[in-house]
Amino acid sequence: MAASEIQLPPASYEIDQAASTLRFATRAMFGLLPVRGSFTISHGLITVADPAEGSLVHVVVQTGSFESGNQQRDDHVRSADYLDAARHPEIGFRSERLRSGADAALYGELTVCGVTQPIAVALGTVVQEGKRLTASGTTTIDRYAFGITKAKGMTGRRLKIAVDIVAHR
Repeated sequence: MAASEIQLPPASYEIDQAASTLRFATRAMFGLLPVRGSFTISHGLITVADPAEGSLVHVVVQTGSFESGNQQRDDHVRSADYLDAARHPEIGFRSERLRSGADAALYGELTVCGVTQPIAVALGTVVQEGKRLTASGTTTIDRYAFGITKAKGMTGRRLKIAVDIVAHR
């Protein structure tokens, strides 16, 4: 069901890291080459409230889990030039509010490399079956907003993020 079509009972759901995915897509080499990959979700919690607009989401991603299929690139992105995984092992998202309806979205703050910026995550489907909740969402991140400005032009500035979450009560 679309996020706007479902009413969930109030409950807390723990994100299942093994069943959840966070994928990204960007372009490199002045926009000529597509780059796709993923991060591993470490843990998180979804708290469904009544009314739904009070619902909250907290997700933590392991910075060092950056994976694009190219080991040399992956090691470089994890280095101090980009994500600095040694100093900033986690990327965190914490929602502040939910907008329900046809254009459902989570509004909150994303912290990358110690820099926190507001973002909106457009919600796709949200389905509750028994004690299981699945949800999907998308957003676009500007890496410059987080102070990650290495290799302008050579490395994509914006990353399209798609997340598919499975969580359990």
